[in-house]
Amino acid sequence: MATGRRTMHAWPLLLCLLFCAPALADRGTDQVALAASGRYDQLEQMLEAQLKAGPLDTRDRHALCFAYSKTKRYARLMACLDQLALALQRGDKRTRLFALDDATPALGLMRSEAQLELGQYGAAADTARRAGEWLAADQSDDLDMVFNAIAAESIALTLGGEPARGAALANRLAGLGTGMMGAYAGAKSMALARARMALGDYAGVLAAFDGDKMFAVNVFLDRLVSGGFLTGVNNWVWAELPRAFMINKALLESGRSAEAKAGFERLLALKQVAENGEIYWLLLNERGRIAEREQDRAGALALYRRAIDVVEQQRASINTEASKIGFVGDKQALYGRAIACALALGETERAYDYMERAKSRALIDLLAGKGAGVALTGQDAASGALLAGLEAAADAALAQLPLDMATAGPAEGRGALRSHAQALRQRDPALASLVSVGALSLPEVRRFLRQDEVLIEYYVNGAQLVVVGVGPASVVSATLEAAPLEGEVRALRAAIEAMAPNTAALAQALYTRLLGPVAALIAGRNLVIVPHGSLHYLPFAALHDGKNYLAASHNLRYLPSASVHQYLRRPSGAAVTQMLVFGNPDLRNRQLDLPSSEKEAEMIARLVPGSTILTRLAASETAFKHSAGNYRYLHVAAHGEFVGDAPLQSRLALAADGGNDGSLTVSEIYGLRLNADLVTLSACETGLAKALSGDDLIGMTRGFLYAGSSNIVASMWEVEDVATGELMQQFYRNLAAGQSKKEALRQAQLAMWKRFPHPVDWAAFYLTGDGQ
Repeated sequence: MATGRRTMHAWPLLLCLLFCAPALADRGTDQVALAASGRYDQLEQMLEAQLKAGPLDTRDRHALCFAYSKTKRYARLMACLDQLALALQRGDKRTRLFALDDATPALGLMRSEAQLELGQYGAAADTARRAGEWLAADQSDDLDMVFNAIAAESIALTLGGEPARGAALANRLAGLGTGMMGAYAGAKSMALARARMALGDYAGVLAAFDGDKMFAVNVFLDRLVSGGFLTGVNNWVWAELPRAFMINKALLESGRSAEAKAGFERLLALKQVAENGEIYWLLLNERGRIAEREQDRAGALALYRRAIDVVEQQRASINTEASKIGFVGDKQALYGRAIACALALGETERAYDYMERAKSRALIDLLAGKGAGVALTGQDAASGALLAGLEAAADAALAQLPLDMATAGPAEGRGALRSHAQALRQRDPALASLVSVGALSLPEVRRFLRQDEVLIEYYVNGAQLVVVGVGPASVVSATLEAAPLEGEVRALRAAIEAMAPNTAALAQALYTRLLGPVAALIAGRNLVIVPHGSLHYLPFAALHDGKNYLAASHNLRYLPSASVHQYLRRPSGAAVTQMLVFGNPDLRNRQLDLPSSEKEAEMIARLVPGSTILTRLAASETAFKHSAGNYRYLHVAAHGEFVGDAPLQSRLALAADGGNDGSLTVSEIYGLRLNADLVTLSACETGLAKALSGDDLIGMTRGFLYAGSSNIVASMWEVEDVATGELMQQFYRNLAAGQSKKEALRQAQLAMWKRFPHPVDWAAFYLTGDGQ
């Protein structure tokens, strides 16, 4: 016996309850009427006012959760669902909307949909699976809920990296019946189309729509842009526009480009589509792809520019339409297309701008992602207030409210977001860089370079590697083949660490490839290297021009992106004094002891009068958090752990105590407030970072830069103890002699080179930051 619903159709039931049940209280009647007419905003307001007067029962709580799920107010929705779950546990299970005898599966579907849109794919799949199992155990004849549960699990699995399991569920869905007289054909058609969309099975998307004999694609698209939809107050942009995108996207990917082009153009001609930013940027992007296919690169670039403007005003890591269309657009690919078009048109400066903005967006998405655990704080209370205002504006911009189609135009919410972001950027550019895209333009970057420096920036764009060299008065760019790059970097790293005889040949090949296009620009100058992708793992100092290593003739400093110049704390210029040194923390495992690191710490401390040295149990995470902000120089000789699939959980292993567990993670480093001229990380793997799809070196170095260090010295691989100790001692002696940090490191490496000629002993160390 099914206990989910009492009739086969949701909205006819609501209308029946509205007009056929005079015994219902006015409050319940109003709820049904608002839900049936799509006025979820008013339903939400009514129930929130009711909540202020006292607790809600399940009937009202379910209606409020339903309203939140439709308006995309995620924080309120999740709290509402938690309260609804408690009510269900107490036995209060019936709902007013849809007349459910038990709201359990509806709760699961609402939660799964939200988790899917928040990018929590594993949780979404589990939640949808449990809802489906409940419906199966109940032998539910509420087939639209059954279809939606299977589709939600399929989409979540596919987007979460398990397409085979997602496809199996989609195939299972395709085999289900549609009830008496095909009553649920429309529900099945839409659910199956979403699942096929996630899989990239565009022929399957069109076939799913064709499976509903009451639905005709051409008729739907014609009606969609007719005057009937575009009048009054309605949910057209949230309910009908996503399906229109699905159809036209499927047409394009199925080879029916002319039909898709016409469809996209008809939609983009309507000012109302701009209100749904998540669909709007996808429409612009797809139309831009068509323009590229037609060799209209200028037209494509104009469309990509508009799409990027929309993307950069959206809340990071949230895709409000993912559950509706089974599709999450690749924002980094959008930037890549814009870069390629700009370069093809000879617009190097514009291409460079998009390179930097792509890296900025990638960092923002990562920090906002599930499980990031980054608690962002401003430099003062005013910054914190501005951040709170920006987050509130972002939440408000997500809300999907019915629109007055006569007046709808460019979304006001995005304008408010832009204003809040600009205010935060002016007050606290470092904090702003973590929550909103704000890259420096090429002329602005040039102003941060010293007269003896050139900047070499790389960007891996699909099968292409873009190289841009920025000198005092000129810009050089080149587009190379990217395909073998990662293999070449791995080969060189392996050769160095094995001290293989072909190391120099591999280093020379990469020098020719990566620096050959900018050879004239870098002659006689110091280098600022901005890597991308696998190049984050490459020791540029060990590249060879056929005569010598790069370190022999150039000072090097690295940056995760050129735009970090705008918030790098300027070095104090003070002498190397008052250093805080950590060495050989007690990890309560003798196999993890580092006696050589303890000796290194003692030697370093002796070089700098007034140093504080903490070893064993005293070298704790608590001590670091408490004291690090009081020192200009920090040196950590300890284990470091790189977590490849969760780079923000990479950590320095310090001693644990009652206050902290000893794992100083990257996410925690972002929450520190330092005043350091230099942080030296003499630990295994600390410099490694995950090369993300978009970029930005998400490792210890990036975290320490944001926390307030001007410079970080780290290593790309574990170096033999004696070589490490000698290099570090020479480095600090050079600093004490008045050399800049980048020169001090290079001269220490050259001194080691004389004693240990192979780069395995000296090339691992690199400096990120200001360099002075």
